[in-house]
Amino acid sequence: MSNNQASIRQEHYDKKYIKRCIKLAKNGGGFVSPNPLVGAVIVKNERIIGEGWHAKYGGAHAEVNALENASDDVKGATLYCNLEPCCHLEKQTPPCVPFIISSGIKRVVVSCLDSNPDVNGLGIQLLNESGIKTDVGILRDESEELNKFYYKYITHKIPYVTIKIAQSLDGKISFSRNEQTWLTSKKAIRFVHELRAGYDAVVVGANTIKVDNPFLNVREVKGRNPVRIIIDGKLSIPFKANVLKAEDINKTWIFTDTNADRRKLQKLKSMGVNIFKLKPGKSGSIDFSEVLKTLGEKKITSVLVEGGEQIFSQFISKDLFDEIIILQSPRVLGKGLSGITARPPTGLEYRIIEKLGDDLKLILKRKK
Repeated sequence: MSNNQASIRQEHYDKKYIKRCIKLAKNGGGFVSPNPLVGAVIVKNERIIGEGWHAKYGGAHAEVNALENASDDVKGATLYCNLEPCCHLEKQTPPCVPFIISSGIKRVVVSCLDSNPDVNGLGIQLLNESGIKTDVGILRDESEELNKFYYKYITHKIPYVTIKIAQSLDGKISFSRNEQTWLTSKKAIRFVHELRAGYDAVVVGANTIKVDNPFLNVREVKGRNPVRIIIDGKLSIPFKANVLKAEDINKTWIFTDTNADRRKLQKLKSMGVNIFKLKPGKSGSIDFSEVLKTLGEKKITSVLVEGGEQIFSQFISKDLFDEIIILQSPRVLGKGLSGITARPPTGLEYRIIEKLGDDLKLILKRKK
């Protein structure tokens, strides 16, 4: 076999095992935040002898789990991982790099470096200095997409923001601001619950609570409930709202302004609701950038914005989002409330277009 053929063969196997790492990493979805999703595979003589993933925040990392689960001696083996192994001490678990070095692993293949300033190439450097061969960059785009929440949070200290809009074929989200309108299919509704299970928090405005009275939990699929965030400057949320009846009411967070009714505020606090008071911005309403800053301080790495129209417009007009998911129904309302009334910034492109039952799923992201 020529050197070129051997190189092509090795690249094929590297991609194969990194794909496996990405698949394993997804098992931690919804449970590891604010940590990244990480999977690890150990290969010896072209055979997988160990696998692992980061299963929950505060738990063992993927590399450690893979090494401890190995069915054979790992000395001389290759470790695959979708993210650079950690090497810093300021966290709940010991660093992975010393464990890898002492194990006898001879080669480490990772998709991408960790943007955490405490790591960011240092893990690879330490492995190289110990005599371990490293390769970086296999399926980088796929791995960065997997951990898009983590990368945004670790570099900007605010959450990744996805706006989800369900609309009719003619761009309406309801007949009127005060009328609940169901537009999408069961498959699309299930998809929304899958989304919720993967995000740290969902965001809605007070009017959505009053009109739709949503639960904002995960029901159609297995997964943990996200934090329920209501932006309510006037503290107009009714006490009969479903989000105030939840067993995990401590996951109901309300952002209001400093002039909110004190009695109602105290009542909500006594019920277990978390209240955040922010000074009104120049427009007299809550400054959404301050909301995101506060969420980042609370280690919320991702938010799914679910409505309504005024909330959508604020996030879009102030360019405070990372992607837009449009669930487009074949229904035509003819009249009603438009989902997007603010002009989106330039530089967006459709990345994914696919069917969900009778509906279309369209994902808008920024051009690379």
